[in-house]
Amino acid sequence: MREDFLHFIWQNLYFSQENLQTISGEPIKIIDTGKYNPNEGADFENVILHIAGKTHKGYVEMHLKTSDWLKHHHNQNPKYENVVLHVVWENDLQDTSLIPIPTLELKERTNPTLLHNYRQLLAKKNFVPCENLFADVEKIFVLSTWDKVLVQRLERKSEKVREIWENTQKDWEETTYRLLAESFGFKINSKAFLKLASQTPLKFFFKHQNNLLQIEALLFGQAGFLEGSFQDEYAQNLQKEYQFLRHKYQLQPIEASEWNFLRLRPANFPTIRLAQFAQILFHNANLFSLLLYAEKFSTLKKIFAVQVSAYWQNHYHLDKPTEKTASKLGKSSFQNLLINAIVPLLVFYGKIYQKPEYLDKAIYFLEQLPAESNHIIEKWQKLGAEPTSAADSQALLELYQTFCEPKKCLQCGIGTEILRKNQVKN
Repeated sequence: MREDFLHFIWQNLYFSQENLQTISGEPIKIIDTGKYNPNEGADFENVILHIAGKTHKGYVEMHLKTSDWLKHHHNQNPKYENVVLHVVWENDLQDTSLIPIPTLELKERTNPTLLHNYRQLLAKKNFVPCENLFADVEKIFVLSTWDKVLVQRLERKSEKVREIWENTQKDWEETTYRLLAESFGFKINSKAFLKLASQTPLKFFFKHQNNLLQIEALLFGQAGFLEGSFQDEYAQNLQKEYQFLRHKYQLQPIEASEWNFLRLRPANFPTIRLAQFAQILFHNANLFSLLLYAEKFSTLKKIFAVQVSAYWQNHYHLDKPTEKTASKLGKSSFQNLLINAIVPLLVFYGKIYQKPEYLDKAIYFLEQLPAESNHIIEKWQKLGAEPTSAADSQALLELYQTFCEPKKCLQCGIGTEILRKNQVKN
């Protein structure tokens, strides 16, 4: 058993309250079970109780055994001075005077069937613990859980923006530029892309906003791809421009060896991604403002509907022509950028300035994208889940990763509903 089961039965009062009393025989009446405290300190706050005829307001701390209070040294921690009740599953102390506060034991007051169902849920080795029960949960509880975990996921992912934002001295345009650059790496080259952007501030691109060749020279040069000698005139021009710009701005390129080409489809080669990124920087002077004030999904699509310059339409590498390249940013690539860069940016901005409408806008944009397709989503679909948009698939990913995989069923709306239904039946 885990302590989250105690939290669950306490918060929902799923135990007998008839002749409720402490292990010392003091009568207890619960007025308010309080609110779960996710921070350091006792488990529930703002609890109101009547104990032995007196009203107590404060905290409740929970343990599987009474002796855990001593093992965790709570008697020496000032954060536990306002605890008014110690709730345990089982009392294992003969001398109750060792604990300075009233203690309530729940083992003999809890329906054995509820405990059995909880243990069965955690014992399952299926894709998700509730695999055999998921289809029986009413859709309203499923959808409400999806809504909650989606917001949780978006807020969590937005914290990645904070790190970049603080590293850029809270410059929103520079933050947007670096965030997009990292996302253009599509996992395998994300670190190299972010490093390139960090070593090549956006202000240098602003100075050459009207010159695509110079923007490409900065990107390919800083990526380490302009070392050596070249045969193509385009490559030679890039190299010449970069040598001038590198000296002018005192730039330091990253090593070409930091980029990965292995096991990538040519359309995902970093050279093509750099060429696409160059087009976005060339056509959009203020990306942050454009993304922030975009109200229509079509506006976003237009910003990223780029096609690489003529040279990269038949090259994947410098000096190595090919018949044709994937010169446009594909639908899945755009989806990746929106999910991993644009949406977290909007959510974080809304959080910083306390403007919840940006969270709503982020969710709206996700709802315009089709549901993602991967092995986790496919397994959910086999259980009867029907994601219709990227908002749904993001919720399902969060549900699996945050609740199902670590078996935090009692913190999940679906898991608690399953146990509630069984509690009512029994």
